[in-house]
This record gives sequence, structure tokens and C-alpha cells, in this order.
Amino acid sequence: MSTYTDIRYDYNLPSSVGGAMKLISEQTASASSSISFTSGIDSTYRTYMFKFINIHPSSAGTFTFNMSTDGGSTYAVTKTSTFFYARQNESGTPTGLSYETGYDLAQSTSYQILTDSVPVNNDDSASGYLHLFNPSSTTYVKHFLANMNNTYSIECFITGYGNTTSAINAIDFKFASGNIDSGTIKMYGIA
Repeated sequence: MSTYTDIRYDYNLPSSVGGAMKLISEQTASASSSISFTSGIDSTYRTYMFKFINIHPSSAGTFTFNMSTDGGSTYAVTKTSTFFYARQNESGTPTGLSYETGYDLAQSTSYQILTDSVPVNNDDSASGYLHLFNPSSTTYVKHFLANMNNTYSIECFITGYGNTTSAINAIDFKFASGNIDSGTIKMYGIA
């Protein structure tokens, strides 16, 4: 049996299903303009998962990511994506499910938005995860999906693909404006 660790639970899997998640790298922000993972993304694993733990901005804004095929020299992979969210505000009034066309990308090299705007109050942060599938493939595009939650219980769902058959070997995370004041990002490989 192998132990599979997820954000919400741990459970045992039969060995035929594959191995556990393997922590490859962890970075903690401290007034960081961005957090980049420029090593460890290779053909060792077919799926990589990034966990975001209490990502707190220095100024209110959206949390974003981009990918690189040149070890992090440039972050400009062409992406197509979709973004929607459900919101429950602090007064207890749900605002329903929203499709956010302004956060989608259509064959764009821009950074992909992962959250609605994260406020800057001391108790505000965003947490969640991003899966990147088969980044070392030189045959297929690079699919990704993410699930994020930030203050006021805004549950964000993002899916898309990097439109490249070149291997992805680096990834960068940052706020659209301002620094990552604090928080931790962990990169796992999934066998």
C-alpha cells in the first residue's frame, strides 16, 4: 500500500495505483516579488502539484502563474483557459456561481489568474492547489487545473492548457501587483 496525501485527506492506495506524492521543493515568501520553481520539473513525474498555503499579498490583487520552456529565462507560454467561481460573503449571502470572462486566456502569453482579488487585511490569504500534467511531454500540450479559495470564501476553479509541445521546466507565481508578503508554496511530484 502507498499513502496518498492530498490537501484534504490522506488515505492508502493499492501499490498498483502508483506511489505517493513526493515533496520536491518548498519556498516561503517574505515580501517576495515572485516565487519561481526552476528545477525539479522534469520527466521524473507525469504530474506535478503545487500547494499554496496562506498566500498573503502586500497589496490587494489577483494571484497568478506562468510557465517556462527555457529554465525560467522567460515566462511566456501561450495559454487558453477558463475561470469561474462561487462566492459566499461574510454576511452569509451567497452571490452564486460566476463565469469570469476577464480572467480567461485565449492563446495568450499573459500570466494566468488563479484567484479573485485577495484583500490585504492581516487575516486575508489564499490557499489551494495547481496540477500540471505531463510537463516534460514533447508530443502533447500541457494541461493544468487549479482550485483556490480566498477570503470571503471565494472558491475559484481554473482549467486550461499551455499550447506548447516543448517541455515545461519552470513555473513562476506572483501577484498581479505588489509582492507576496507571506505564505508557502510546496511542489510535489505524483508517481
